[in-house]
Amino acid sequence: MSANAKTAVISGGAGGLGRALAKALQGSGWRTLLIDVDVAGLETNSAQLPIACDLTDARARTEVFERILASESSIDLVVYNAGITQIGPFADSAEAAHRKVFEINYFAAVEMARAFLPAIRASKGTHLAISSVAGFTPLYHRTAYAASKHALEGFFNSLRSEEAPHGVRTLIAAPSFVATNIGNAGLQPDGTARPGSAGDGVDYMTPDAAAAIILRGLERGAPMIPVGRVARLAWIVNRLSPRLYQRLMERNIRKKG
Repeated sequence: MSANAKTAVISGGAGGLGRALAKALQGSGWRTLLIDVDVAGLETNSAQLPIACDLTDARARTEVFERILASESSIDLVVYNAGITQIGPFADSAEAAHRKVFEINYFAAVEMARAFLPAIRASKGTHLAISSVAGFTPLYHRTAYAASKHALEGFFNSLRSEEAPHGVRTLIAAPSFVATNIGNAGLQPDGTARPGSAGDGVDYMTPDAAAAIILRGLERGAPMIPVGRVARLAWIVNRLSPRLYQRLMERNIRKKG
């Protein structure tokens, strides 16, 4: 590992996409700091440092952010990847489930951005938010998740204009269906953990394939990075005709149901 290697901080770094992004960055000579609630199984070496932290715990995350900032001479990239989902009709959902989704998907990312803002300005680095197709389209039975990702995109799209004068890039990646643990870790409408598999017959991308697309977007400095064919089509169709997109989504749901 070169002494001049750039440093990236990745939340949700132990999961499928976070881990794949770390591996891809390491392959390009980056050093990665991986924050996750469970870092068991992650190796500590010159290229990566796992850090255990529950990002919904305000005191814990503040301590971790301060420790990183005190130990690192430069932070060049912050990847806001930590996230959970909630699956089920809104009519059956509990307030607690929505709040929990927002705590990790939105508020933890906002406070992470606040903590690392001066460091990213100093390095003229990059904020990279991992959103979702659900950040710019509706998503059936994912009201809390879609709302949190819309909020995330609204925040980082607005932050882009504020930070550009400081030489900072603010990018958003929007994957469609990636084979990660987010479905397994999803919440039921009542806010409890959802049993079962993320697979539901959808053609999922591998985390490595998604990470490769995101890395190419990072290198280009693309403000929005649709990840995968479904994401690209959704981006185009929803921009041209939100009503058509809604009808197509509902028709697809009826075919499945």
